[in-house]
Amino acid sequence: MTFLPSYAKGAWWTPEGDPDAAIVRDASTGEEIVRVSTRGLDLAGAVAHARTAGQKSLGALTFPQRAMVLKNLAIALNDRREELYALSERSGSTRRDSLSDIDGGIGVLFTFSSKARRELPAGRVVLDGPIEPLSKDGSFLGRHVYTRLPGVAVQINAFNFPMWGALEKFAPAFLAGLPTIVKPATPTAYIAEAWVRIAVESGLLPEGSLQLVSGSVPGLFDLLDLGDTVGFTGSATTAERLRSQARPGVRFTSETDSINASILGPDAAPGTPEFDAYVKQLLAELTTKAGQKCTAIRRAIVPTGMTDAVAEALRQKITERVVIGDPRDEGVTMGPVVSLAQRDEVLRQVRVLTDAGGRFVVGSAEPPQGMSADGAFLQPMLLAFADAATPAVNDIEAFGPVASIVEYTDVADAATIVSRGGGSLVTSVATHDPDVATELLTRMGAMNGRVLFLDRDDARTSTGHGAPVPHLVHGGPGRAGGGEELGGIRSVLHYMQRTAVQGSPRMLTALTGVWHPGADTDTGGIHPFRKPLSELRIGDAVESAEREVTLDDIEVFARFTGDTFYAHMDEESAAANPFFPGRVAHGYLLVSWAAGLFVDPAPGPVLANSGLENLRFVTPVSPGDRIRVALTAKQITPRETD
Repeated sequence: MTFLPSYAKGAWWTPEGDPDAAIVRDASTGEEIVRVSTRGLDLAGAVAHARTAGQKSLGALTFPQRAMVLKNLAIALNDRREELYALSERSGSTRRDSLSDIDGGIGVLFTFSSKARRELPAGRVVLDGPIEPLSKDGSFLGRHVYTRLPGVAVQINAFNFPMWGALEKFAPAFLAGLPTIVKPATPTAYIAEAWVRIAVESGLLPEGSLQLVSGSVPGLFDLLDLGDTVGFTGSATTAERLRSQARPGVRFTSETDSINASILGPDAAPGTPEFDAYVKQLLAELTTKAGQKCTAIRRAIVPTGMTDAVAEALRQKITERVVIGDPRDEGVTMGPVVSLAQRDEVLRQVRVLTDAGGRFVVGSAEPPQGMSADGAFLQPMLLAFADAATPAVNDIEAFGPVASIVEYTDVADAATIVSRGGGSLVTSVATHDPDVATELLTRMGAMNGRVLFLDRDDARTSTGHGAPVPHLVHGGPGRAGGGEELGGIRSVLHYMQRTAVQGSPRMLTALTGVWHPGADTDTGGIHPFRKPLSELRIGDAVESAEREVTLDDIEVFARFTGDTFYAHMDEESAAANPFFPGRVAHGYLLVSWAAGLFVDPAPGPVLANSGLENLRFVTPVSPGDRIRVALTAKQITPRETD
């Protein structure tokens, strides 16, 4: 028998044997793939390795350096994705399904790397918000900062996305400087082992930054404490059980089963682009990954009298486009669910729905014709309910190619139906009416982590109801778990601690790597524009000579630019405005002069001025006033690639 290895303490480890090991089988053929067990694994040693070696190696890197590791890791995985596709097929995934898991996971790494290099500083501390002056003379300041946690990020993942689901948690934790232990779900743990093996073989991973536990983790929560995090994806019941085991200092977030909804707007009648987009999306959510997605549509909410039209359109598309079978066979567009046990669980939940009054309007619970009895095959199913308030509709998630369809009377009723789900990861709305969209968002926004508005303008470019993107929050309130995985830099900060820091400008400059007004400057010697980054230091500054503003300067600038606003050209009108003492200089005149006052014109290390941020004109400047410029190197962010 073949056992699936784990990767712990910097080495691959395989159990010597375990008669109770879980057996993982091919979803289409029933053939045994591998056995999974952690009997004999030093789990405490893995946690200790993360806290020591992992913390040390990641702590030595800056945010941009960590970001470059993610980029190169994405390249390494991308180069070998065909190997991962082949493994994914054994779990029942078609090539299209694998794109969302394998290519989606690689895309997460690329996106986080790019965003980190653009949005995070060159150091290891993230600033949160502006300076808070705490003294009149500026000698005592406050600032909120994020610093990395001292522990380990443990992720417990679901079977449906063994790569994307892990990398969406790994990438932000890695950027934050927190080492990760991945615990994949057993049915697809062999896919997780494969991508981790590629990552290890790439030689890119800092020591201890990533470990893999293939199998159960008994006693793990006894090893975790303040500074550690747990990210769980799975059922709400399991999430609550695990949450109760976590010590108070352990951050526990979950992304759990969700009764997501999709609303057909009252304006989206048959024949409209919105109706067509709605049905196409419903088909995709029923058949992609055989409906095994936490973001899949579970409730199709349509206007009164529209059930038959939607069902007929869906049946037609299934007939035209859906071929059920082994994903390795040519032409197959929908594979089996992950295992026979999962198939039986889906059918059990379908029986609960039919017992509650659901009637099949698309498909049935019968096995698809011509399929092997050893394969976990199901056909797409849509069940109609006469009463949208039926508890089972809003509570039962058949985690497969199954959805319910209910009708609403008006927009307010549609929002009420959404809210009965108790909190969702996503709701989508097919409408071209901004008033309908506005009312729905106002009424149901708080019940969802994400809301997608689908219409003729974005139907071609939309990523779709069930496709989270790294840039936006993935999670949801209530039953959906309350977590916020992904979400760009927000998710990086989840793995860091926000602290209010107080001190002098000099001290805050040293702590944050950003110059604060009142801290030391160096105005002697070489102009900052003459220094390459290897010599430039925070606080390097130049103070210009003064330049007097004359009325003639103002008039020349006005005529040259065409900006003859009355405050610059009409003394009487300007003086009548309580903000101005009379005619004043243009703000852009002052900015233009500023460049002339601080610039060093000869060619040198400075290539270009890429723009200004937070530019405001707060004090009127009158003829006869004199201005000068103080230019200080506030922050230095070198590019790792240049």
